[in-house]
Amino acid sequence: MTRPVSSADSRPARPSTPLRAEGAKPVIAVVAFDRISPFHLSVPCVVFGEDRGDGGVAAFDFRVCASEPGTLSTTAGFSIAASHGLDALADADTIIVPSWRDPDEPPPAALLDALRAAHARGAQLVGLCLGAFVLAAAGLLDGRPATTHWAWADDFARRYPKVKLDANVLYIDDGNVLTSAGTAAGLDCCLHVLRKQCGAQTASYVARRLVVPPHRQGGQAQYIQQPVPDNAHGDRLSGLLDWVCRNLDAPHTLDSLAGRALMSRRTFTRRFREATGTTVGAWLLAQRLTRAQQLLETTDQPVDAIAGSAGFGSTASLRQHFADAFRTSPSAYRREFRGE
Repeated sequence: MTRPVSSADSRPARPSTPLRAEGAKPVIAVVAFDRISPFHLSVPCVVFGEDRGDGGVAAFDFRVCASEPGTLSTTAGFSIAASHGLDALADADTIIVPSWRDPDEPPPAALLDALRAAHARGAQLVGLCLGAFVLAAAGLLDGRPATTHWAWADDFARRYPKVKLDANVLYIDDGNVLTSAGTAAGLDCCLHVLRKQCGAQTASYVARRLVVPPHRQGGQAQYIQQPVPDNAHGDRLSGLLDWVCRNLDAPHTLDSLAGRALMSRRTFTRRFREATGTTVGAWLLAQRLTRAQQLLETTDQPVDAIAGSAGFGSTASLRQHFADAFRTSPSAYRREFRGE
């Protein structure tokens, strides 16, 4: 779950992006720059830019836009040539800043101006890893929740004290501005954006092609002390999580799950956090919300039936948690997703 820290009521209404002709492709632009990391650049490219044929990503007008003219060097020793400049950001629906070369170096004024203009007209902005520094330098994160790579979190907090920094999560979705932690978390964030735009089935298809988990919640910890279990307890816990996901409609408590894992309550709680980076309650709620989203997107089941299938117990409980997490109702989410 990627629940924003700030309230929707505390921000002005989002302006409208330019109207597109019927059937026109959404524009996704990625900002490239000199001395860029090829890995960071490749993350949005592989999620949004590749044509995978049937069952793959819906067609985007995908652009790599250079923040500086000429050939761009990379940290891997080769160069790249972007086919677009910053002017191609002018009509982009989503702009992704995949990183930044040096937190000590201010981003070019032209780039900051282009990002501010895009934000003013309602474009969605995404700062991956050190890309959050660029959005912050443009003043677009002031007063908003954001994250970045944990290793640069203290530096970020000193430079941008007006930002509500949370360095303990993978990514934060605050409406039309998203930020993520480093490397793999950027992939999680991009899959999250793809899921919002194209639905769970498309995002899961891409995740399978990339051989990565289909959905890691943004609130998961960036750094887990013991990511790979070193004994039989790890296999037992992994099997339990799979079983819970297959039986979300059943009631689950901390004690019942600890008993099923053949662990004491204290040991289970500790090992669960080591393995997932979150609490049992938060993880279970996130799985149930994800299931509810999938059913709303892919079935015509009534909301009360979905509430039961996802394990919320009542329609009122589903509506409350759904509104807290996504700032909309299940019925409105279904209508918006289907373009009704």
